[in-house]
Amino acid sequence: MAHWSVYTGKSEPHDGIDELPAPPPWRAFDGGPALPPPAEGEDEAAVSPDRMHRAKTYVASPETVQLVNAALCLRRPLLVTGPPGTGKSSLAYAVARELRLGPVLRWNITSRSTLADGLYQYDPLSRLYASRPGPGSDRGGRGGVEDHLRLGPLGTALLPYGRPRALLVDEIDKSDLDLPNDLLNVLEEGQYEIPELVRAARHSADDGRAEVLADGTDSPVAITRGRVRCRAFPFVVLTSNGEREFPPAFLRRCVRLKLRRPDRSRLTDIVRAHLGSPDGEAEPLITRFLERAGSGELATDQLLNAIYLTGVAGLDAASRDELAEQLMPYLSAAADGDGF
Repeated sequence: MAHWSVYTGKSEPHDGIDELPAPPPWRAFDGGPALPPPAEGEDEAAVSPDRMHRAKTYVASPETVQLVNAALCLRRPLLVTGPPGTGKSSLAYAVARELRLGPVLRWNITSRSTLADGLYQYDPLSRLYASRPGPGSDRGGRGGVEDHLRLGPLGTALLPYGRPRALLVDEIDKSDLDLPNDLLNVLEEGQYEIPELVRAARHSADDGRAEVLADGTDSPVAITRGRVRCRAFPFVVLTSNGEREFPPAFLRRCVRLKLRRPDRSRLTDIVRAHLGSPDGEAEPLITRFLERAGSGELATDQLLNAIYLTGVAGLDAASRDELAEQLMPYLSAAADGDGF
């Protein structure tokens, strides 16, 4: 029997995603033909060691587990907000690893990011050069449009995979004002067009099928007549540091998760997951971190750095406290009295 709660947060990979209930009728997609998921083990090879470590050691709260499952079941994006260092981006890697969704497709947002950047990249200049006849020109001057296209992370996530892919849209609050609504429309419909391929298909004598490279791989995928529609809606994580407000239409179409600063119990679990059980030297640092965090912004990474380095250095108590003070400065200058 299908079960809606497929993500456990226990970091043990399994195929529970296959037990996910059918989507709501208004979130069912029928793209095809179905593409196979990435090969087993490909995720470990594609992810840097630090990201893989964070995925394996991520400590999910009960609220996080519940809302991740809600997003998966409802086929909705998960908007994750919270202070720096609370594991917003690591969550995407942890879920992808546990549910065997393959390598995470990552789109880092800047103030110049546009929807097209996430969907695909097209290089018209390289096509122009390739179209010139002569030695070295690709296909002898007959290069197709698809030879100069590559799908972006969003465009790849919306391919008709038989199993959801994981997409991380990192720091969406840094985007231009229009991007959230532009992104919302694509995620709502679960489809998009590539105009260059649509135009080429109109003048094609065949079925308009083009082979295009997907994000993060050199393996081409087939796109027919320039149109892409998903089959299994991707697991989309949108992270925000809370630097701006989002339009109501955008918010109501997302499942919203607000990560809070960990308490002592969860902080101890995080330290244990990364560095082993806290010893007598680590406990005072945890206490110091919690006390300081009450007066300003600190990231969990700062505590982990302090515990690791003081353990390696073998310092006495006074030197350890001094080093910890230097390694755990407030993230906001105003918290130290230097702001205006």
